[in-house]
This record gives sequence, C-alpha cells and structure tokens, in this order.
Amino acid sequence: MKGTIGIVDDQQLFLKTVGMFVDTFPDFQVVLYATDGQDLLTRLRAIKSPPDILLIDVNMPFMEGAELVAKIKEAYPSIKMAALSMMDDSQNVIKMIKAGCCAYLLKNMNPNDLEVALKEIMVRGYYNTHVTNIVYHELFSKQPIDLKDREREFLELACSDLTYQQIADKMFLSIKTVDGYRAALFEKFQVKSRVGLVLEAIRQNLISV
Repeated sequence: MKGTIGIVDDQQLFLKTVGMFVDTFPDFQVVLYATDGQDLLTRLRAIKSPPDILLIDVNMPFMEGAELVAKIKEAYPSIKMAALSMMDDSQNVIKMIKAGCCAYLLKNMNPNDLEVALKEIMVRGYYNTHVTNIVYHELFSKQPIDLKDREREFLELACSDLTYQQIADKMFLSIKTVDGYRAALFEKFQVKSRVGLVLEAIRQNLISV
C-alpha cells in the first residue's frame, strides 16, 4: 500500500510540481492539495482518512506554518509533518520542529532526495539530512549520550531561537568558548549543523518541545 501525502503551499505552480514528482515515486501518492492553512483544515475534515504525511509551507497567508502545524498536531496526532521552505535559517527550522514537524525540507532539494526523505519519515518517523547510518541510531537508543552540566545548558539554549552570541551572553561565556561547546556536541551527536543537533536532542528526549 502506498503512503499518502498531502501538500499545502500558496504557490500553485510549486504545489502542483511537487505533487507531480511525488506521484512518480512508486511508494507514494498525493491525496490532498491545499493552498493555505484554513483550506487544509477544511479539506482534512472532509476526507475519511487523513494522509500519512503532510508537506507544509513555512510562510503562507492567513496562517503561518508553525501555527498550522501546532493545530494539526493537536487534532490529528497520527499525521507526520514536514516543513517546506526556501529559508534554511535556524530560527525558522527550530520554530517548525518545535511546533511538531519531524523534518525540514528545502524547496530546491533534488526530487530523489525528497523521495528518500518521505521514506525515512514513513519508516522512522523523522528525517535528518545529516544522519545517514541507521545503525548509529540503534546504537544511541541503547547508549544515551553523556552530557556535562554546561553542555546540557548549551544544548537547551541551542534548541531555542537565540543566536550563538546571545547564548554566549546568557551563559556568561565568550563566543569562542560557546563555539567549543558547539563543536563538542556536534561530535558527540555526530551531526553537522544546529538543525541536526536539535533533531537529535528531540529524538533522544533530551529536550521537550
């Protein structure tokens, strides 16, 4: 049985183009299109079975992506949601992840990568572009990462919308010292970005969202 996909985006051409690509994937089919948050909520109420995965634009009229994600998470907890955006800044990424998205996808990604992302979301419940080895995840589920107090403090602040300079100020440290904590946690979590760090911290229940 194919995984079902819903897509919401206010740009009609992009909406249909993504849908066209998804429908070429052998394991997936698009069952719902919507042009904004209210349109999506109306359509979800009208269908018998909600889609397995929703691809949700970050910036839309009437209702921002994060607000829409939070509403869907409460009303339809079984739906997995992935953000779609042209922006890759940490503030937007963290906001969407905290709202309930299990992935953050860029609109200029390769269609093959989109197919991989959808498969990862269906099988594992999330997609992290910087994690490629499933054995690594199985290992970490058995061996939790040991964090020092200051590393844990940095991790919690890194999962907020604060800049690294603001984190340094809040921790009463130099930016160089904070960069050291960042590098150490990137190494411990085997990630290459702040986004990857946030996703791993959420997955391992080290922070709550």
